[in-house]
Amino acid sequence: MAQDKLSYLALGDSYTIGEAVDVAKTWPKVLSDNLKNRGIELQLDRMIATTGWTTDELLEAIEEDSVIKNTEYNLVSLLIGVNNQYRGYGTQQYEEEFELLLRKAIKLAGKKVDRVFVVSIPDYGVTPFAIESNKNTDLIAKELHEYNSIAKNISDQYGVKFFDITPISLKAIWDEDFIAKDKLHPSAKMYAEWVEYIAPGVYQLLKD
Repeated sequence: MAQDKLSYLALGDSYTIGEAVDVAKTWPKVLSDNLKNRGIELQLDRMIATTGWTTDELLEAIEEDSVIKNTEYNLVSLLIGVNNQYRGYGTQQYEEEFELLLRKAIKLAGKKVDRVFVVSIPDYGVTPFAIESNKNTDLIAKELHEYNSIAKNISDQYGVKFFDITPISLKAIWDEDFIAKDKLHPSAKMYAEWVEYIAPGVYQLLKD
């Protein structure tokens, strides 16, 4: 018998929609394709994500989205926070709003924590954009580490799987092919490496 298609909702910002790469090369799409090749019919149904969004903007977008209000998804991902850090928002705001977002993600997954996963924020401080803009790369790394620690701690509290892709993002230090043409966002090559890391864990979540 053919397996029913599983629905997937991706929540986030520019990293989720794959700013500066083809839509077919975004990591949520590559992830769904990867899992299809492993025998799981995962369909990327929706992305609620926009370049530049902070946690409060993503919360507002979810609240205002009429399509998802009465929809349950088989899988929900969350990657958010880089723009909070970029705009200089405090960690307390991130902590409070990230938890709200995670709770919404769990609700959208039919209250199944094992059908939700979180992806860490990559370190954009190593990109040509940050270097050419004279950004304080050490400060970016420090603050993003704090943000990612908050996200992981809250994910752990709720029993939600957390994937730390930040070390992969550091490969851009020596390989420019990991950065898109805008000199800031990940390239298709980097997103593919994220998926190679994430896919086995998501497969474990979905096969049960």
